[in-house]
Amino acid sequence: MSRILIIEDEEFIREELSILLANAGHEAICIENFSKIVENFKKIQPDLVLLDINLPENNGFTICMKIRSISKTPIIFITGRNASIDELKAFSLGGDDYITKPYDAPVLLARVSSVLKRSEKQPNELEVLSQNGVELNLASCIVSHGEKSVELSKKEMKILHCLMQNKGKYVSRVSLIEYLWDYKIYTDDNALSVNITRLREKLKQIGILDFIQTKRGMGYRV
Repeated sequence: MSRILIIEDEEFIREELSILLANAGHEAICIENFSKIVENFKKIQPDLVLLDINLPENNGFTICMKIRSISKTPIIFITGRNASIDELKAFSLGGDDYITKPYDAPVLLARVSSVLKRSEKQPNELEVLSQNGVELNLASCIVSHGEKSVELSKKEMKILHCLMQNKGKYVSRVSLIEYLWDYKIYTDDNALSVNITRLREKLKQIGILDFIQTKRGMGYRV
């Protein structure tokens, strides 16, 4: 089941798309607060976005740019604007498809399926993870907190990435070691402890205290 985020201000079309996608086996989630679209996108972490251009707070082009700055999640524009220049702009900003209203339901579902299949080959993952005011930029290996930031080593970034992906859950030392060293046999258990210590020190430098919790026999969590 794919999670599809619908960003559409016309209630009738929003409900129609929700029913259409649900009947096709997808999970459809609608946004009704158009002032915090990107924040909601981060929380929902959809597999695909259906995006209108004419929206109350920001237009779809602006929203597309903001999503593209943090994620490679596929975006399909669905709009009543059929000018070639709008379609060209949508693709140039990172849109994956462009469908004009009124749409044909079977064709729309086919194009949604096609975009989802293409994206499966290159898993979509947020390039910036956020939790409790802590932001991890995977592309630059930089963790930020407020106005402060610090660069992490690749191993430190992978540790924090793994823990933030599993937020609230303990990740065992064995799982972290396998993840850090690409699932190869690695016997020096102390290497993990060293990297965890260095990571905690760097987090402390920018005012992040007690973010990584330890529980004997369970592992680590954030």
